[in-house]
Amino acid sequence: MFYSRYAVIGEQFAVPAAPNVFDNATLALFNTSLNSELGLNWDDDTASLYLSGQQPLPDSHSVCLAYSGHQFGQFNPTLGDGRAHLIGSFTAPNGDVIDLQLKGSGTTVFSRGGDGLCAMGPAVREFVMSHALTALGVPSTQCLAVLSTGQTVYRQGTLPGAVVARIAKSHIRVGSFQYLALQQDEDAMLKLLESTMRDMGLEVSENRDDNIFTFFQYVCDAQCDLMLKWLQVGFVHGVMNTDNTLVNGETIDYGPCAMMESFSFNRVFSSIDRQGRYAFGQQPNMASWNCGRLAESLLLLFAEEQPAIERFSAMLVGFSERFNQGYQQLWRNKLGLLQAQKGDQDLVTELLELMTKHQLDYTNTFASFTAAKLHKLQAQFPIPSELQEWVVKWQASTAQFNDGEVAAMMMRHNPAIIPRNDLVEEVINDFYQKGKSELLTEWLAALSSPYEYTSYPDKWLQSQTNSTHYQTFCGT
Repeated sequence: MFYSRYAVIGEQFAVPAAPNVFDNATLALFNTSLNSELGLNWDDDTASLYLSGQQPLPDSHSVCLAYSGHQFGQFNPTLGDGRAHLIGSFTAPNGDVIDLQLKGSGTTVFSRGGDGLCAMGPAVREFVMSHALTALGVPSTQCLAVLSTGQTVYRQGTLPGAVVARIAKSHIRVGSFQYLALQQDEDAMLKLLESTMRDMGLEVSENRDDNIFTFFQYVCDAQCDLMLKWLQVGFVHGVMNTDNTLVNGETIDYGPCAMMESFSFNRVFSSIDRQGRYAFGQQPNMASWNCGRLAESLLLLFAEEQPAIERFSAMLVGFSERFNQGYQQLWRNKLGLLQAQKGDQDLVTELLELMTKHQLDYTNTFASFTAAKLHKLQAQFPIPSELQEWVVKWQASTAQFNDGEVAAMMMRHNPAIIPRNDLVEEVINDFYQKGKSELLTEWLAALSSPYEYTSYPDKWLQSQTNSTHYQTFCGT
């Protein structure tokens, strides 16, 4: 059932490494529906044994993966899994190949002096955020479980330790290809390319150049579509380094991430992003930049670089064109504009300027428009007074369409509920103080159906009072 997926690339890429054994670990959070969906069907005791390092997965060997990465624009040649162990891969009932990785499971050859551990707070954040984003329709890695290790982690003081059990369709990053390019390992790069293509469902032909360009186009499209999804729901990743960019287009690394509440394209939450490199509105540009770094790495596989550079450059232009088309459609979807018409762009521009000027809540503002078309919940989602004049123009633009059809479109693209930053922090604090959170149980169920327009507790819909000063941190 389980196997070592990346062994074919070589031990310089998938380095054998055993996770720590946490004899006193207990399940703090367990995604039982995901457990069933993946066909694992583990009970709590079985999950604890496998995910605490007490028992290895059958027929598999634990490894840590090597990769390089541009971190805030600066290239680091050797990063790799410094506190994570990929303990095995398997095929889910739907045919998807799945990696099972432990994070916070101890040191590896890539730890660079770190302790390889994880505190409870970042683990809980990943569980909540990955669950919420998946429900919002955003491609994402998912958190199968969080274990309390029973040990203490030393950060800025002492904190309870945890292990995250993460599942992903792939852990291959842009940085994975950068690493092999740096090693000038053409054979390993080709193996990685072809195995990743097969896992993506892409046909591998006998023409190597065609395979490279097919793969690169897939990555560009997946990254572009992911950015549109992030913008749709107001997600700010915070650390879009090439080592945190999966080539299959899944969201990974929920360290300094947050949801944008008060609207601004310049919104930054990461404590280390002092220049706004990964601000909300910069994310598409950085995704394209990361794809450019992948193209540079793939040049290793070409006998003549210049024709390949020209082809890659044209494909990156295509990224921009695809994004621009999707970006225009994104706002039409959120505003219920069923057909493109003259004046759409001016309508959107004016709205976003007003939202920025008055620091309006991103989710609640679009939810208020949706509620207006649904003709319900308008007391819970009132249209901001600052937008009353603009709303007259919007209503005129949608008057030619059926309200039911407009509302249906808007409900698919405007969530009523998101993982509010204050509530995420409250849940984290609960786990630090009590080892559990009563809030999380009911709230997580609601986050599983974020596009359902029903009555919610006011607390779940409230904007942060100090959102411009809110900071999140890497979990290392």
